Formats: sequence, structure tokens, C-alpha cells
Amino acid sequence: MNFTRRQFNCVAIAALGSTVLPAFAADLVRGRDYDHIDPTQPGDDPAKIEVLEFFSYACPHCKDLNPLVARWLTTLPKDVAFKRVPVGWGRAAWTNLARLYYALEATGDLKRLDDAVFRAIHDERVSLFSEKTIADWVARRGIDAKRFATAYDSVSTRTMLARSEELTRNYKVEGVPLLTVDGGYAVTALAAKGFADYLAITDGLIGLARSARQQNTRAKAQKASR
Repeated sequence: MNFTRRQFNCVAIAALGSTVLPAFAADLVRGRDYDHIDPTQPGDDPAKIEVLEFFSYACPHCKDLNPLVARWLTTLPKDVAFKRVPVGWGRAAWTNLARLYYALEATGDLKRLDDAVFRAIHDERVSLFSEKTIADWVARRGIDAKRFATAYDSVSTRTMLARSEELTRNYKVEGVPLLTVDGGYAVTALAAKGFADYLAITDGLIGLARSARQQNTRAKAQKASR
């Protein structure tokens, strides 16, 4: 299911256009549906089950997953927090795209242009990999050039980029798209027929994470009452 850092031209995934999440097997299998993340990573909010999506605008499978995730997000329970993490893997072209993501977020244009970035790269064959090309592209879409340049080079953008690189290392991300759940589960979905299955497995892992949290809470309560 992944677009790897080593092989940027992998086999297309079947049935990516499905918009209905199937009823996936209730019993998820480690090694087939998911792997454990070792060591478990802390989330930003301990009260929330954090789901991370590691992605890149350069990844065609991330483009296909994006609209399904947008619809899926409307179904997330209140105890789940979702965050996207653009990967760079230390390569200038991909890092520039990660900076583009954070700059658009800072200017308030991310929602409007998120899909457009994917389309520009994969459908329109625009080489959005250099700072100049990116600046020219966003200017044609109505963003003030000075305001965007400030966001692109801001301390905030650089800080978030450093954080995304840290997360990519800590989660040992070797391919995208990758969804992780509660810092402890990585979706592998080796038997999935498409991204609808992928998201159904993610839902199952959210349930596992919630159950594990509830068990830990009960265990702590029992220990405290002794």
C-alpha cells in the first residue's frame, strides 16, 4: 500500500475509487493488517487517540487516498485527533513540498489548494519541486507573493518541518501513505483490496487503542484501591 522512499514508481492499487467503507474483519491480524510501533510514540494530547497520516504531495497513492480521508474524517469519534505529517526524507524536492504544505496552512489557503497541489503534480505534470516553481504556482492562484514567501521561510514553518522529520524518524516511516494509531499501531493492510479497506482497518485499530486505554484505566483504578 506504500509509496516508498526508495522506489518512487510502484504498482498502482486496485479499487482506489471506492467511497464506501466495507465491514472489515473484526479480528485484526498483526503482520497482515497492522504492525506494532516500537517504542510506542507519545501523542500531542494524552486524552486523545491520535491518528497520523504520513504523506507526500509527490505520492500518487496519497493523492488517491486524500478524498477518502476527507470524507472519513467526518465520521471520527470525539476522542480521536487526526494530524497530517508531510514527509521529506531529507530530499530537497520532497522537503519543499512539505514546506509548501505548512506555508499553505499558515496563510489559510490549505483547504482551498490541497487537492489542487495533488492535481498539479500528478494530472497537470507541473514540477512543483523548487521554491521558485512553487512561488510562481501559488501566485497564479491568488496568494500574495510576499505573504507566501514569509510563511514559506518562517520560523514556524521550519519548526513544524523539523517536527515532521522527527516524527518520520521516530515512526520509522519507509513508505507513504501511512496511517498510525495512538502511537502504537501502523496500518499495513497487506490483504486490503483498496483504500476503503485501509481506512476500515484504521477504524478497527482505533477500537483496539480505545479498549487498551480503558483496560489501563481500570488496572490503575484497581491498583489504587488496594
